[in-house]
Amino acid sequence: MKKRYAVVGTGGRAEFFYGAIVKDFQETSELVAICDINQTRMNYTNQLLVDKYEYNAVPTYKADQFEEMIRNEKPDYVIVTSVDRTHHTYIIKAMELGCDVISEKPMTVDEEKCQEILDATKRTGRQLRVTFNYRYAPHNTKIRELIMDGAVGDVHSVHFEWLLNTEHGADYFRRWHRDKRNGGGLLVHKSTHHFDLVNFWLGTRPDTVFAMGGLMFYGRENAEKRGETKFYQRATGNENAKDDPFALHLDTNKHLKGMYLDAEHEDGYQRDQSVFGDGISIEDTMGVMVRYKNKAILTYSLNAYMPWEGFNVMINGSKGRIELRVVEKSYVNSGGDKADEGALKTKSIKVFPMFAAPYEVEIEELAGGHGGGDPILLRDIFDKASDDRFARAASHVDGAMSILTGIAGNISLRTGQPVAVDKLVTF
Repeated sequence: MKKRYAVVGTGGRAEFFYGAIVKDFQETSELVAICDINQTRMNYTNQLLVDKYEYNAVPTYKADQFEEMIRNEKPDYVIVTSVDRTHHTYIIKAMELGCDVISEKPMTVDEEKCQEILDATKRTGRQLRVTFNYRYAPHNTKIRELIMDGAVGDVHSVHFEWLLNTEHGADYFRRWHRDKRNGGGLLVHKSTHHFDLVNFWLGTRPDTVFAMGGLMFYGRENAEKRGETKFYQRATGNENAKDDPFALHLDTNKHLKGMYLDAEHEDGYQRDQSVFGDGISIEDTMGVMVRYKNKAILTYSLNAYMPWEGFNVMINGSKGRIELRVVEKSYVNSGGDKADEGALKTKSIKVFPMFAAPYEVEIEELAGGHGGGDPILLRDIFDKASDDRFARAASHVDGAMSILTGIAGNISLRTGQPVAVDKLVTF
């Protein structure tokens, strides 16, 4: 019998899931409804289902009709791809109404909402899965395999540097993410991927977190300091934005126009705000230190205005060192082919044994977004064909442990003090 899926939140990330259901997993899965605050956006989603995927239009429900959708359509699973700060609302309601849940990362944005979700999973007995596609990328899985197989012995420290460039990195400052209340800032919304990878690689949990950071490049004040004089509120149709390399023009991209520009009359959401405008409350420059339960130490940095996109990881163990370097293609969310999101330009893994010659590690070449990880994740969600030696499927506990590193980092940013993760929530 096919599993029935409903999707709440039909913005940029939703098509990743509903497109897979109606195109690649029709034998096991069925899309039965969509839910959003914006009817125009849902109508556009139905247009894509019919025209792009040759599927049928599905029933639409506004956000205040969410419970009615569950009662009427009886989904087995609810897929949550709404604004991050609303994840907990839909996750908890869905579980209370008898559904299992698949949530886009981050699971939620602060410790109070995280606790509510943890309590609801206990109370209802329902399953909650968080979709960490980076676990499934072959180069990241290979790091897990090398550590599991003892290539560098016991891991004592990790240095993890993530670079967001002036296209993708800037995109977080154009849209709803720019307000820290919506996504917890990049330490939660973006870094949850990276903190989850360290938990996954090392098989441990964070214990103590200390962070520093600030808004040092984006925002009007920083632009003024650099001598900028041409400002604007939004890019589309604005003369001052014509030659701005940071501007996003919604009317030049059919998909962005249909999903956002044509829909903004309903809720006022503008997808193309200036990255050098007022009202930005998230950081663009961050440094974090983490001590884990197994005593390993992480030093982590995230910068959102770099000349290239990707990451460097150095893993130091009792028997040697692993170095991972990945350069990713630049992209704007929903601005092009889904396969371009996190797609790779170059990747390399090198192992340096303590008393032997260093060697390059072969990495499997796979098609698809996020280094080939997206298709594997989707098969794992909608097909569940085989056992996974690497245990890549992420539970609500994994979702919590990843965001709690960033949440603790946000608390540390505010207080200037180290934060004990165990004091934030009770499992």
